[in-house]
Amino acid sequence: MLLGTAASLFVTAAPAFAQDAQPPVSSEPETASDEGQAIVITGSRIARRDLTSTSPVTVVSNEEFRLSGAVNVEQVINTLPQVVPGSSAFSNNPGGGIATLDLRGLGSQRNLVLVNGRRYIFFDTAQTVDLNTIPQFLIDSVDVVTGGASAVYGSDAVAGVINFRLRSDLDGLLAGAQYSITEEGDGARYNAYLAMGTQFADGRGNITIYGEYFNRGQIMQADRPWAFFSFGDGADGLIPLGSASVPQGRIVAPGSILVAGVARPIAAGTNYVGPVGSNPGGAFFSTPGTSIPYCGAPCSYNYAPANYLMVPQERWTLGGYGEYEIADGITAYAEVNYINNRVQNELAATPITQNVDFELAAIQPLVSAADFTQLQQIATNQQAAIAAAAAAGAPNPFGPFTAGTASFPALQPGFVRLNVNSRTTGLASRNVTDDRNAFRVLAGLRGNITDSLTYDVYYMYARTRNASVQTGNISRSAFTRLAADGTCNVFGEALLSADCINQISILAQNQDISELQVAQASISGPLFTFGTATDPVAFAAGVEWRSVSGQFIPDTALSSGDVVGFNAGQATQGSYDVKEVFAELRVPIIQDNFIHRLELNGAGRYSDYSLGAVGGVWTYAGGIELAPIRDITFRGQYQRAIRAPNVGELFGGRAIGFPAATDPCSLAAAATNPTVRALCVATGVPDPLVGTAGLQPNAQVPGVFGGNPNLEEEVADTWTAGAVIRPRFIPRLNITIDYYDIRIENAVAPAAGGVNNILNLCYNVIQDVNSALCQAIGRNPLTGVIEGGDFVVEATFANLGSFDTSGIDFQVDYSLPLNFSLLNGSSSRLNFFFLGNYTRTADFTPVAGLDQVNEGAGRYGNIIGNPVAKWKWSSRLSWMDGPLTTSIRWRHLGAVRDDDDSTDYIVERIGAYDLFDISFAFEVNDNFTVNLGINNLFDKDPPLLGDNQAEANTFPEVYDVLGRDFFISASFRF
Repeated sequence: MLLGTAASLFVTAAPAFAQDAQPPVSSEPETASDEGQAIVITGSRIARRDLTSTSPVTVVSNEEFRLSGAVNVEQVINTLPQVVPGSSAFSNNPGGGIATLDLRGLGSQRNLVLVNGRRYIFFDTAQTVDLNTIPQFLIDSVDVVTGGASAVYGSDAVAGVINFRLRSDLDGLLAGAQYSITEEGDGARYNAYLAMGTQFADGRGNITIYGEYFNRGQIMQADRPWAFFSFGDGADGLIPLGSASVPQGRIVAPGSILVAGVARPIAAGTNYVGPVGSNPGGAFFSTPGTSIPYCGAPCSYNYAPANYLMVPQERWTLGGYGEYEIADGITAYAEVNYINNRVQNELAATPITQNVDFELAAIQPLVSAADFTQLQQIATNQQAAIAAAAAAGAPNPFGPFTAGTASFPALQPGFVRLNVNSRTTGLASRNVTDDRNAFRVLAGLRGNITDSLTYDVYYMYARTRNASVQTGNISRSAFTRLAADGTCNVFGEALLSADCINQISILAQNQDISELQVAQASISGPLFTFGTATDPVAFAAGVEWRSVSGQFIPDTALSSGDVVGFNAGQATQGSYDVKEVFAELRVPIIQDNFIHRLELNGAGRYSDYSLGAVGGVWTYAGGIELAPIRDITFRGQYQRAIRAPNVGELFGGRAIGFPAATDPCSLAAAATNPTVRALCVATGVPDPLVGTAGLQPNAQVPGVFGGNPNLEEEVADTWTAGAVIRPRFIPRLNITIDYYDIRIENAVAPAAGGVNNILNLCYNVIQDVNSALCQAIGRNPLTGVIEGGDFVVEATFANLGSFDTSGIDFQVDYSLPLNFSLLNGSSSRLNFFFLGNYTRTADFTPVAGLDQVNEGAGRYGNIIGNPVAKWKWSSRLSWMDGPLTTSIRWRHLGAVRDDDDSTDYIVERIGAYDLFDISFAFEVNDNFTVNLGINNLFDKDPPLLGDNQAEANTFPEVYDVLGRDFFISASFRF
């Protein structure tokens, strides 16, 4: 039905300029004949004269980038049905200024990105490629290979391989520019590029050099009405909520509660020292110095307008590549790349939650007489609780504590301990600027050993250095000390003095350095014929050495953990290398005998890692292609793939993060479930607070993440099976259908899959306070809140879980000549294209052996993350009439539902989402082409849900947040 729908709607990709060009996105098209020049298909190192392969391969041509107005690579790649969008231009929290690719939703670290068939530049200790570093205007095509390919390419190719092929035929001058802007008049993007290529030495050599400049303007959440407020669940729908860390100051008073100006003390001798009564949110200083009960949503801080929706970017790209035939059979080649990429992220002013021992005499002038009377009563109650505990031989409930780099003593007479929730708007917003410099050099030799046997030897070195500068941070220790003596007045809005701001402000900096070295030597060619085949048995074999290293170098403020604002973290440094030997074999058995073709292939690789926990590992693959007639080919393959842990997973220093999560103890159901209630109390929640929303004042829950040097490799089993249909009775029609099943065992992930999974497994599945996961949860003993500082969820990396994803890819392309033309007087052509995916399963098991499987297909949320629609497709209809190409694109994302069955949100389901784009390409003459278009033609808004489920009230990497968006570009060729 789906393929029929595609054909009936005439939706496809189309070439922009040449009547005999390939569609912008295609399967393995029937353009190469048996007599054609041998080529190398991504997924194999063996050259062959046809474009079929055992592994499913999707080819994206450069025309798709032009027709979609894409300047950055991720703008096209993230629309492919095989991809769940990773980091992009709309990733602000978390950000980082990079664009990543997440094939099959298995994580960007589990797919291998190649450029011209070779590894490219990592951007951080996770050994992930930033797509921003690939020069889009030089892309000839992109090959997307489904399924593990470790036997062919080595580690990281668990989910598949994406190979960017750059143009190698440039002879002359290529120049161009593009400008894009939204209908709102913001988010301007422009770029300009220049490339020059020439042949020399009577055609024995060629060289290409290029440069590009790109600039992207910012869009704030304040610039879109649906993103201006931070939404959350109300009684009857989404309502503006916000953060409980407020500029006015919110005070939670352990030992009593401020309610309408009346202190409600706790009787002496009571062990409980948390807030009680009708207002667990504490006191809110809407008028400086005078409190009212915290009123929830109306009193909360709307942090949304100050956040970026689209992050600004500025990029310079320079490079060159070339080759020269030194002698017969010896050709030297080289590549050089340099990229400077500057990206900013910006968040609202720093929130801080911190216990503070206030000196009563110092803060008396800062609060009203009524409030001071209450504070005195609270202090009396706290001293009584201390005395009662001492008499009973129990620990001091108000003992010593740490705040950042400072230690503070037990509560003293004349002081009162309060939990402060403040937001330092006097410091303005938090801003981080990432200035990333990357370069890559490669040199090699290739040629013929005999008439049929070839060799290739090369060495590559790549290095990325990122300098990150953070503003808007504050010192936790300084804030705690200066709030205690009244220097920093937190009892009202805009009361922080210049002296206070000067002393608590921190300018923090860090650096990332990543390096990759690869040395490889290989030989390939035909051997002999076998059976009735006319094509020979062919092989490829070689050796490879890789070295990876990475560093994260924070300054003293970040490494000490004293920073509040952006995430603090400790230094990371580590490296490892691997020595490998690999081989691949293709065996044609039958050709044009009683069947059209039967072919077998296999590959194997042995890798010896310097990591003791990994050591020596084997990867291997085997496949078959069977074409009973020329019109249809059946194919299938099994691959055993591995992924060695990356530098960050192995050696990452402890760092705090703030993922979206749900604290089960804050849900009303926890109060009525005896087992959950008892477990909440046992893990540090004061009994009266179990089941109250104030236990989780913010949608994000702080966690600590870090490396584990004892990690082992991930192991994946990948199965693919499909068919390629090219019926002779319908010329120019290509159909492919491929099933894939990828299962990854021993998966490396933050413990139990992260903060939300730890909380869910502890309270809803394991339910044992002595379990490792429950022990990983740290709460403020006075309030029960997981608030940061010393009170976080520990989620370091471990080999605990597994992934299992399966589905079907569909692909149809068809070209139809027409017997009329409006412009050239002869004929025109329609091109139809459809690329779709059905995701059958996308399961993650956080802990092997536990009966807990997070089902991701058709779901989204705090567990799964970005939506994983069961149905997704991208399709085009293009009409080419002489110099003019008119193209319509249809992008579809199926309906998804929330992944947390234990919680009923206002938005439990997001309906199907469809976008339509239109573009025009006009070839003015042989040297000048103009492209223009409109993306999101009907100005469709993204679906909305609460910030406790997503970022900016939606999933900005997945759904369109720009609105109607215009572009125009021009290119010159001489």
